[in-house]
Amino acid sequence: MKMISVNEAKQIILQSAFTKKSSVIPLSEAFGLVTSEDVIASTDIPNFAQSSMDGYALKFADKDQSLSVIGEMAAGTSKQFAISTKEATRIFTGAPLPENADTVVMQEKIRLENEKLIVEDENLYEGLNVRTKGAEVKKGEVAMTEGTYLSAAAIGFLAGTGCAEISVYTPPKVAIILTGNELQDPGNPLEFGQVYEANSFQLKAVLNQTGIKDIEVFRAEDDRKELHKVLESAIENSDVVLLNGGVSVGDYDFVTEVANTCGVEEKFHKIRQKPGKPLFFGTKENKLVFGLPGNPSSSLTCFYEYVLPALEKVMGLPSGVTEIKANVTNRYPKPAGLTHFLKAFYNNGKVTPLHAQESFRLHSFAQANCFIVLPEESLGCTENEEVTVHLLPN
Repeated sequence: MKMISVNEAKQIILQSAFTKKSSVIPLSEAFGLVTSEDVIASTDIPNFAQSSMDGYALKFADKDQSLSVIGEMAAGTSKQFAISTKEATRIFTGAPLPENADTVVMQEKIRLENEKLIVEDENLYEGLNVRTKGAEVKKGEVAMTEGTYLSAAAIGFLAGTGCAEISVYTPPKVAIILTGNELQDPGNPLEFGQVYEANSFQLKAVLNQTGIKDIEVFRAEDDRKELHKVLESAIENSDVVLLNGGVSVGDYDFVTEVANTCGVEEKFHKIRQKPGKPLFFGTKENKLVFGLPGNPSSSLTCFYEYVLPALEKVMGLPSGVTEIKANVTNRYPKPAGLTHFLKAFYNNGKVTPLHAQESFRLHSFAQANCFIVLPEESLGCTENEEVTVHLLPN
């Protein structure tokens, strides 16, 4: 299969992303997810007329009269009474208005004289400082539409409508398969020829950031039979499989071969890009299988550019990578033929390519907040040239 362009690869992946699933979960667990159906208000919010200020509730028609103050209404009271002509009630924020009252005057804009209340607010109008019944949302109305991202404010709003559970697009279950006999767990001493395993840590972190918690990590030795067994199990029990390493052309790089024997339909293998040229993508029924490069920097770059958009489509999420234009602070030459994703730092309209762009270098990636994207036909960029920038999620 021929090497394809970046745009071709992205189009193939998004066309293959499987159908969204939905589930009902507690509202307290829904932050960062997306509603999968409209939320209908079960009651008026607020379900009574209430004061938005500490002050006095009265009839607007009586604003120029001397008023008798009777009783008080505090937030949470369950007792109701009515006021008559030339009467007012002491009231506090969030408290229900007494019957017949239609306006609240702030406590700073009244005067008490001979036990009578005098209004001193020239700007008072009927309904001022009153939250009417159903002002936020009325019973039976759509409180929140399908496809809404559940931010902290959205969660708070729904809780305020009495919503306890909500239908959301279900985050997929993800399997991470680590290949390579050279990998050692952090915290253990390195033997000659070993490297510390980093990919599972960074991938789990960015998956968690995306709202995906159901993640299982597998190890597979550089052995075809062992990898076949692990991959087959991962595909059966997961929605998305992220293979790490073994996608190049070395004697021990047989991930694509094993994926084929597991029934994975190869969509592409190798993209005209740097880093991450050997990226593999395939599907089995409605399962997505990505073969990411083993170099941590390449792996994470491919995740942001290819895996993340697929996951966002499945979960109904807005894009976490934002494309902008910015002026580059210094030149960066490159040959034509490959799209380059340069680790970079963006600030105040300027973007700076970072040191150590090699695919195995993560130190510069740890300081990056974006990629500079140099198209495959370009010969690089010159100082102050406007370039395309992909801002990474915070």
